[in-house]
Amino acid sequence: MTLMTGKEYIESLKKLDIKVYLFGELVKDPIDHPIIRPSTNSVAMTYDLAHDPEYEDLLTTKSHLTGEKINRFCHIHQSTEDLIKKIKMQRLLGQKTASCFQRCVGMDAFNAIYSTTYEMDQEYGTNYHERFKEYLLLCQKNDWTVDGAMTDPKGDRSLAPSKQEDPDMYVHIKEIREDGIVVRGAKSHQTGSINSHEHLIMPTIALGEDDADYAVSFAVPTDAEGVFMILGRQSCDTRKLEEGADIDLGNNTFGGHEALVIFDDVFVPNERIFMCKEWKYAGMLVERFAGFHRQSYACKTGVGDVLIGAAALAADYNGVPKASHIKDKIIEMQHLNETMWACSLACSAEGSKTASGGYLIDMLLANVCKQNVTRFPYEIARLAEDIAGGLMVTMPSEKDFKDEVTGPWVEKFLKGKVGTSTENRMRVLRLIENLSLGTAAVGYRTESMHGAGSPQAQRIMIARQGNLEAKKEMARKIAHVDPSKDK
Repeated sequence: MTLMTGKEYIESLKKLDIKVYLFGELVKDPIDHPIIRPSTNSVAMTYDLAHDPEYEDLLTTKSHLTGEKINRFCHIHQSTEDLIKKIKMQRLLGQKTASCFQRCVGMDAFNAIYSTTYEMDQEYGTNYHERFKEYLLLCQKNDWTVDGAMTDPKGDRSLAPSKQEDPDMYVHIKEIREDGIVVRGAKSHQTGSINSHEHLIMPTIALGEDDADYAVSFAVPTDAEGVFMILGRQSCDTRKLEEGADIDLGNNTFGGHEALVIFDDVFVPNERIFMCKEWKYAGMLVERFAGFHRQSYACKTGVGDVLIGAAALAADYNGVPKASHIKDKIIEMQHLNETMWACSLACSAEGSKTASGGYLIDMLLANVCKQNVTRFPYEIARLAEDIAGGLMVTMPSEKDFKDEVTGPWVEKFLKGKVGTSTENRMRVLRLIENLSLGTAAVGYRTESMHGAGSPQAQRIMIARQGNLEAKKEMARKIAHVDPSKDK
């Protein structure tokens, strides 16, 4: 099995003919484009840490298919220990990059499809599970980054996929051939799609029989004919285009990206099809992927660790680290961050074995985990902004700081505590801006709200899995309630 380094990973992407549009133009060299490259660096960290003896226990494991050493991002969880190591890896990577490192969606798709295809084959006598195992072996052998793609544009959300005015609002089967299928549509908000070797597609909602054409799961290379991407905008993204930009970026090395991925009559060979009109199992696949991905928001605690550290540094530079209200705010930030972590840890420790042999997280606790994530990063960011002060959003530019005329004045009036560096203070404030308002805010704040399903999706699952009737019965027994007396 191959375990690529970060450098080898980047070189492998450059061999692909990835088609990306940005600002209305086809990007000639997407991997080295200044807006995209920081996100590529984040993914590269998932490769480099796998070679670091300090972290290899988290970043690598043994394939249950071959017994060979593989990157954990290509693994099917075989125990609750695997589930726990997964989230420890994610928190670590959040700490190392302070951004989205983009391989989680593929890992979560692997695990959801693995168990779902097994159960689908048991009912229908199909061979999707064996096909998927062969595909997984390819991913493990080549150490691929795979974009797990679920979210469709959806169009009019009051209508089912088959009732849409435009059938392409959900990815669908356009044609079935003897050797494969032709698919059409798009996937929205796709994290790390440009940095992926492959795209692994799943339906986005539970489906009925009328929507069978939309019950499709398959894999295609990122540079397959008919596949292209339109990169999404991020706040402050054009700062990366400024010559010599460094301080103003906040995080000049790492970042994330999202894209709209178009499937314009893409052919998929039979061996890469893992669901084809089996609409009954679309809901299972969606729920399992969503559960795994809601567990994955342990990554936000790693980014939160960095933001808490930056807020504490800002307090140091402002000369107020011992002020009681500052200490209390930092304690609250830590409390919220560790509460998110506790839920992610709990849903992992309470995981259970599926019929396929792979392990599934506790679905109720995974949804509770993500429900907390839709709220707490916003409060952590608010407290960080409070501690940082207004200078975070009114500070002059890096060019003004380095200019012959304005530089001395910026140096003089932006200085904080006696004996500290003005430049260092600016760097910390820009990092807080990056995480709370800038390019990384997409991954830390807004993705916390909408990633892996918006808040109402988790509340629906909590209501479904909370076993309210059993709780009522507990109360009846304790209170000696006789249901026969109720009319």
